[in-house]
Amino acid sequence: MAEERSTRDRLLDAFESMLVSAGSRAATLDAVAAEAQVSKGGLLYHFHSKDELVEGMLDRLREQGAVDVDLMRAARSGPVEYYLSTSVDSGSDFDRALVATARIAQESDSRASKALADLREGWFAVLSDHLGDEALARTIQLIGDGLYFDDTTGLSERNALAHVRNVLRRLDVLQ
Repeated sequence: MAEERSTRDRLLDAFESMLVSAGSRAATLDAVAAEAQVSKGGLLYHFHSKDELVEGMLDRLREQGAVDVDLMRAARSGPVEYYLSTSVDSGSDFDRALVATARIAQESDSRASKALADLREGWFAVLSDHLGDEALARTIQLIGDGLYFDDTTGLSERNALAHVRNVLRRLDVLQ
C-alpha cells in the first residue's frame, strides 16, 4: 500500500508542480492550497508566505540532493555511470524539484541559484574524487548537463547516452 504524503509534502509537491507547469506567477498561495487539496489555513499553518514555500522547497531539494550524492558515491556501476544514467528526467520527485528550483533561479532568486550550485558541487566532488582529475570530472558533469537539457526539453537524441558511453569506454573512463 502506498504511503500517504504529509500535508507539508503535498503542499511542496503542488508548489513544485505549479512552478514547472505554469511558472511562479501562477503558483499563488490560493492556487497551491487548491492544487494540494488543502485549505488556505492548512497551507498557512505550514508556510506563512510564498517565500517560506520557496525555503521549504529548497530545504527538501537539499535533502534529496544529499541522498542522491550518497547513492552516486555507493553505486555499484561507479559514480560516472550513475551520474550519466541519472542525467535524464525520470519524472521523479527529485527531477520535479530540480526543474522547479531552476524556474525560481531564473527569476534571479539567489537562494535557488545557490542550492543548485551546491548540488552540482556535491556531484562534482564525487566525480573528482573518483576520477582523480578535476578537468575530466567537470567534462563528465557538462556531458550530464547536456543529456539532462536534451531530455527535459524534448530534444533528446535516442542513442545519446550510448554514444557517450562508447566514447568514455574508448577513453578508459568507463568499463
